[in-house]
Amino acid sequence: MKRAAAFVAATIVFAAPAAAQSGPLAEAETRAAIERIERLNPQLNAVIAVDPTAVDRARALDRMRRARGPLYGMTILLKDNIEMAGPLPTTAGSLALVENITNRDAPLVTGLRNADAIIVGKANLSEWANIRSSDSISGWSAVGGQVRNPHALDRNACGSSSGSAAAVAAGMVPAAIGTETDGSITCPAAVNGIVGFKPTVGLVSRTHIVPISASQDTAGPMTRNVRDAALVLEAIAGSDPADPATAEADRRREPYAARLSATALRGQRIGVMRFADGFGTDAAFEQALAVLRAQGAELVEITEGPSRAQYGRDEFLVLLTEFKAGLNDYLATTPAAVRTRTLADVIAFNRANPRELALFGQNIFEQAEATPGLDSEAYRNARANSLRATGAEGIDKLLRDHNVVALVGPTMPAAWPIDAVHGDQYPGAGAGGLAAVAGYPHLTVPMGQVRGLPVGLSFIGPKWSDGLILSLGYAYEQASNARVEPRLLPSIEEAPEIAPLLRPATR
Repeated sequence: MKRAAAFVAATIVFAAPAAAQSGPLAEAETRAAIERIERLNPQLNAVIAVDPTAVDRARALDRMRRARGPLYGMTILLKDNIEMAGPLPTTAGSLALVENITNRDAPLVTGLRNADAIIVGKANLSEWANIRSSDSISGWSAVGGQVRNPHALDRNACGSSSGSAAAVAAGMVPAAIGTETDGSITCPAAVNGIVGFKPTVGLVSRTHIVPISASQDTAGPMTRNVRDAALVLEAIAGSDPADPATAEADRRREPYAARLSATALRGQRIGVMRFADGFGTDAAFEQALAVLRAQGAELVEITEGPSRAQYGRDEFLVLLTEFKAGLNDYLATTPAAVRTRTLADVIAFNRANPRELALFGQNIFEQAEATPGLDSEAYRNARANSLRATGAEGIDKLLRDHNVVALVGPTMPAAWPIDAVHGDQYPGAGAGGLAAVAGYPHLTVPMGQVRGLPVGLSFIGPKWSDGLILSLGYAYEQASNARVEPRLLPSIEEAPEIAPLLRPATR
């Protein structure tokens, strides 16, 4: 972002996206969103670039004489591993892709445009969606710098859809699109205090998105409330001939927003993932469970679940192998101006560019480059084992054995400090790994705060239960009203309720 202005606290009011709106709503909302980005982004580094054609696109949309689409007037940011037509490159946060101007709309972007949303720009992210190094700093990219959490600027926004989450939480835009392989939508959403939805893998096309894993990748909505997430999902879901995983999407998609019900929890048996709780969220989690009970849910305690250590080893081999194959295929489709045509080229590029490796290395890239390929027996066995452990013998078995329709647990711990010396120091893993590896839907909804930092409640269900999971989360959201507004504190230790406790007692 080239222009900056001092932050001034303000209440953000978004116009509701609705076909009934009249007047030049899209242009007005686009200009307002760009103003908020220019004002807030210097503190947050949440946005890599604003689309210079966005206002013109919005003005043209306002002039069209036809029925307004369901997202008319909604301004949206795309994580910068998702392609859009126009002058902006798709960088994945890497200097190796700063010339990657493809002039292609990803199918999900076409869906957003068809629903009359306005794409205002690209959100920062953990570089290469956080698969470059085991010592990474979530939210850092060589192109965009370090994303900061709007609740406390020295806290991590989590990765890899960190900029998408921080921008929505801070009120720059009402919605953004993130991508997830394992936790990259739900973790940033939870620690920034917003809604994040990872759909069933195959509900949303991955075409023209910089890949990690064909088995686990999906895009999904990141919003301030569940209803907006449902509306955005309706726009981006659907089958794509170029992505075989989406063959069932047209048949499985639903009118997600219309299905939402404030009474959806009544009479539902919900499994409580006690094997995935803790890490400082206990009090907020118990409050959330009390809300679920008050809304008529029957809670079933589940104390044992699949071992993350066991299925995680297989998952890691799958990600390494699929990343090398997928990235090489993707880079082959990029413009000639992109000089890195393979993963090996990217590794060499990073070694030659001091900014890329100044804070942490690329050991995962190097491990991925050493994998033998998709035809290897080790890869095929790892994928079969990880899918079975998390799907048929994981989520499916938990649901069946305990006769429950969905699982709940705390999404992640509260945000940890940004640490340029040691990298990420995750205090706990949360509830979402099973859904990520199995490819099942996972929704996180704000469930309150820990010392002023937001935490999220996860709703997880079987494959293609996206509508049910959204509705359960909506009912909880309406009853709990647990979202915490960000304060852009320099640190949580400077919060007025905490700072006095850190000083010596007065006598």
